[in-house]
Amino acid sequence: MAEDRPLSWGRHYLMCRPEHFRVDYAINPWMDTTSPVDHDLVLAQWDGLVEAIERAGATVERIRQNPETPDMVYAMNYGIVDGDHVALTNFRYEQRRPEAEAAEWWFGELGFRTSRIADARVGSFEAGDAFLVGDSLLVAAGPRTDLATHDVLAETFGVRVASVAIVHPALYHLDLSFCPLDETRAIVAPSAWDAEGWRTVQALVPDPLVITEQEAFTFCANSVVVGNVVVMPSGAPTRVVRALEAWGFDVELVDVSELHKGGGSIRCMTLPLDTNLDAARLSAAAERWPTALAG
Repeated sequence: MAEDRPLSWGRHYLMCRPEHFRVDYAINPWMDTTSPVDHDLVLAQWDGLVEAIERAGATVERIRQNPETPDMVYAMNYGIVDGDHVALTNFRYEQRRPEAEAAEWWFGELGFRTSRIADARVGSFEAGDAFLVGDSLLVAAGPRTDLATHDVLAETFGVRVASVAIVHPALYHLDLSFCPLDETRAIVAPSAWDAEGWRTVQALVPDPLVITEQEAFTFCANSVVVGNVVVMPSGAPTRVVRALEAWGFDVELVDVSELHKGGGSIRCMTLPLDTNLDAARLSAAAERWPTALAG
């Protein structure tokens, strides 16, 4: 690749096999309660996704799905992992809130420390709206995450937070419009954000692969990167695949179309367990005490 600076995370994931996946309600524009779900196909596609991620070189852990939480397959939203600390999501919709309790138990059993980022006083926060990008934690404010939680995140982790406003209802989580590829590049869909948000992303990502709204609707930004392998949903635009290959990435296309019925794709189904926010902590400390750190 032109830049040999792979992501420092993305080789260890938590996933949830969709034993009880269904579309019982509609909490995003992609969900249609009248569209039937092929349960056998859902499981086969999910199993194929796990195989692809492991083939790329990552390790996958599993959490058992609660029968009463049909969206639990979208594990990215459980929380943010920072070393041995997990900041759990406070979901916007009550249908998904039991997922945070299940995740809290799972992490606790493995010895992680857990905390709750948001409550009724500051609103909701969903982890699909946050990525470590360079020396900042990039966090969205929009349909699923309230701006007031950004200050809570900054204080909880001691990190620098960069905010981006999501204004597109169908691209309701940041992980539908933003996919970090390495330390300098990312797939980005500016149509999801306001003008100031796009400027914020440009400042953090020196070399973006810009996609259109229609390209974003293929869920191609909702991909997982393991080293130089991009695991991307089938149906991704040829232009995007070719651009990634020109940069030196290997692209593996995986059919998860049945799981798109819930409004999520590959990234939504994978919670990285190997993230560490030290870079964003250092930048925050440098802003507070520049003289001391320089000395």
